[in-house]
Amino acid sequence: MFASSHIHPIMVHFLIALVVFGFIADAASVFFRKEVCLSKTGFYLLVSGTVMAFLAWLTGTLFTSDLEGKAGEVMETHELFALITLGILIAALVFRIYLKIKNKEQSRLKWIAFALFGLGTISVLITGFFGGTLVYNYMIGI
Repeated sequence: MFASSHIHPIMVHFLIALVVFGFIADAASVFFRKEVCLSKTGFYLLVSGTVMAFLAWLTGTLFTSDLEGKAGEVMETHELFALITLGILIAALVFRIYLKIKNKEQSRLKWIAFALFGLGTISVLITGFFGGTLVYNYMIGI
């Protein structure tokens, strides 16, 4: 049977895949500059990943319960990194859209967007680590 508590893990798995593969596409576009599709792919995966990050945060907030003890501490860390991830991805997306609108995607400013996307990728992986710790070490959601 499907429960509302399953919605958050579904969102999270898509989020991780979208952000990680988006960053990989962006990184590949640095090495293969003639392949414009890689940069576009990275951009669209950043858009999708940012939307999914918001949905993952929202479903985590709405459909999970508070915990106590050591598991509660891990959950607070997980929630903190979720907000950090969301903020970084929003900043990366806004900056990338700015570069696109101003037609400055090939300027040195692209490295700021690339760095933000990289930080967002690292942050989403850290968030996933703490979420996985809740599931596998404390049997939350099983």
